[in-house]
Amino acid sequence: MIRLEHVSKVYPNVTPLKDVNAEINAGDVISVIGPSGTGKSTLLRCINLLERPDGGKIFFEDEEITNPKCNIHKIRQKMGMVFQLFNLFGNLTVIENIMLAPVKLKGESRQSAYENGMSLLRMVGLPDKYLNYPDQLSGGQKQRIAIARALAMNPDVILLDEPTSALDPTMVGEVQAVIRELARSGKTMIIVTHEMNFARAICSRVFYLDEGSIYEEGTPDEIFTAPKREKTRRFIRRLQVVEFNIVGKVFDFPGAVSKIDTFCRKNMVGRHQSNKLHLVFEELIQQILLSSPEVNKVHAAIEHAEENGEICFDVRYDGKVMPPEELGDKLSYSLLKAKTSEIQYMPDDSEGYTNRVKILIRN
Repeated sequence: MIRLEHVSKVYPNVTPLKDVNAEINAGDVISVIGPSGTGKSTLLRCINLLERPDGGKIFFEDEEITNPKCNIHKIRQKMGMVFQLFNLFGNLTVIENIMLAPVKLKGESRQSAYENGMSLLRMVGLPDKYLNYPDQLSGGQKQRIAIARALAMNPDVILLDEPTSALDPTMVGEVQAVIRELARSGKTMIIVTHEMNFARAICSRVFYLDEGSIYEEGTPDEIFTAPKREKTRRFIRRLQVVEFNIVGKVFDFPGAVSKIDTFCRKNMVGRHQSNKLHLVFEELIQQILLSSPEVNKVHAAIEHAEENGEICFDVRYDGKVMPPEELGDKLSYSLLKAKTSEIQYMPDDSEGYTNRVKILIRN
């Protein structure tokens, strides 16, 4: 139904989309997730050309809509758009908001548009609000009206841009219930959302956006249970991360200690766990740098999980294959084991490294 080929979007100070490739099939319910500023809303707006891409092509039902000769107004009639901030017309009643596009754009009779609009209001649970104005509605009600308005054109696909992010938490459920019903009906939808549980419950596919592209995609189980790529895993598990890159044998340990202190304070890591982390960091990094002249490159990442307070210390280094128990002496390794909950070692062949050690420090 929708195909994106090497789509890019450039602004003066940022490039949110660099090379986006995707194929959306009829009946797909796709959740687009990722950190703030990674181009999720921009991608949605590019799909219906509210934002025109600076590069690449977009096809809708086998027609290239990025072609200047394409009648984008006709295409948009087949794409319903639900905005984060509702975008209802304040001077029109609820039913007038819903009737406007079918009458003006499709030439539908007012009677037919009215009857269809009332049917849609019953579907979203608000038939009694048909003569109200938007400022007489709650946020959740406004968003349900916005969904009904999008459905009034009987679109082939609905694009929803963070449909619950502007709502009070007590109103989120009522909007999600409507979207769930649409998903069950087989309507094709692309939903930008930060509600991970909601995305997992209703979608058939997930796009994780990062680095200007679809960094990883898969089924909800693949993305939320067993993501393959590092940034996806960190995002899903809500991990806070601080990283160190060491080249050569000289390393600023006092600077690293200060950086770790700041990281621990920011993430409210307790003193006992923080002290363990400092000791493990210094002991392991020193032994890696001192134990083999072949080691010239070390990457260390400290990950703090918000959900359970665990700290994972993930270290990769080059040189010969050398597990942590072979670094330094037995006393050094015993010290590491005493201060940690778990030590895992695995050979590593990614990005020029040969060794990887993962150390878990529980709260």
